[in-house]
Amino acid sequence: MIKYTRFLLTLLFSAVIVFAANAQSTTSSPYSRFGLGDISPQSTAQSLGTGGIGVATNRISLFNNINFLNPASYAAINLTTIDIGIYSNFSSLSQTGQTSQSNKNFRLSHIAFGIPVSKHSALSFGLLPYSERGYNYKKSVSSLGTSSPADTNTTNYAYNGDGGLSKAYIGYGFTVAKHLLIGGNVSYIFGNLKDNTTTETPDLAGFLNTKIEQTNAIGGLNYDYGLQYSIDLSQTKHVILGYSASAGSKLNSQSSFIVSHYTNDANGNPNIAVDSVINKQGSSVKLKLPQINRFGISFQNDGKFLVGADYSMGQWSNYSIDGQNQGLVNSRTINVGAQITPNIGTIRNYLATVDYRIGGIYDETYMVVNNTRIKRVAVTAGFGLPLRPNNGSFYKINFSAEVGKRGTLANGLVKENYVNLHLGFTLNDRWFTKYKFD
Repeated sequence: MIKYTRFLLTLLFSAVIVFAANAQSTTSSPYSRFGLGDISPQSTAQSLGTGGIGVATNRISLFNNINFLNPASYAAINLTTIDIGIYSNFSSLSQTGQTSQSNKNFRLSHIAFGIPVSKHSALSFGLLPYSERGYNYKKSVSSLGTSSPADTNTTNYAYNGDGGLSKAYIGYGFTVAKHLLIGGNVSYIFGNLKDNTTTETPDLAGFLNTKIEQTNAIGGLNYDYGLQYSIDLSQTKHVILGYSASAGSKLNSQSSFIVSHYTNDANGNPNIAVDSVINKQGSSVKLKLPQINRFGISFQNDGKFLVGADYSMGQWSNYSIDGQNQGLVNSRTINVGAQITPNIGTIRNYLATVDYRIGGIYDETYMVVNNTRIKRVAVTAGFGLPLRPNNGSFYKINFSAEVGKRGTLANGLVKENYVNLHLGFTLNDRWFTKYKFD
């Protein structure tokens, strides 16, 4: 009874914290303006340490993990598993001719549960971020677009946005045959995305400034599915082939679109809007998500080492709102990673029981800006720190760091250098067991 109470309280407390944390903008990248924003990695701290691989991994180093990237992996869970993570981001934005800008953000990233249902199947559910939006930048043009030498007026454009989407999921994985695992998720994606644009001409007397405000309240079902096939080379060595996908589903979006005029006071601060040229509230449209396909392969020597690679393709050229294509391009991502545990069974050398992780990421994103494909490259590293078992419960603290860059200084674009830090806590325990004697 104590364990059941602890389970429910942990679930309630963690869910409240995650919902509150995800309500705030936790990115400061101008590239989050496009599409649905920065798409969050569907990974835990341990996976991110190995470059974000996960399509062809399940139980690693004899420890149960919750793997969002492939729901087929749930079938390998044989102990009740809880995974909670926090995330921090440090970034530096640079652009030719502009002053560099530094930002930092922090949030609780996810809460997930895995519960065995039978000897060869398990249920998983949780809450994690899906995308993030947060940007604020300005651009000045030295004329009104007339290209006339006599036109000395300056036009200032300001762009800002915030919000994000979260993903609540429940999934089930089971063993079909000795070496084949199959699983699926049903997810509810929800949240708000806000974008504002202002146009000001401060040197032109009597000129009315313009503000465009657009808000989308998004919600709807999405589906993930996957499979894994294990080839046993020996009792402890395995090659795993994996495939998973996120279906191209449609979400509901309640939109608001307001265009208004305003003036500035003597200090340059905006006054109350003098009129609303356009005011459309509560328009209901459909937002079409793309199909995302993932392929993976891994080689594992149980309790000793793991190496693997994933290849993902997102059909973002099909992304549309109210039937209107949003001008994105298909994405491609390569993840590679490895983990080694020197001696998982020793009791005399703690450092030999630690999981050491390393990886790399190459990402061709769904953005083309100023005729330039926006790419991301990163290296990752991490540790899995086991804690002393307690009455059959096993604990591990996972830490990972991702150091990378996105964008370029060419064609007037922004280059973003960043460091992402992830800290996770994983529990393996035997709950919901009916004992013969109480």
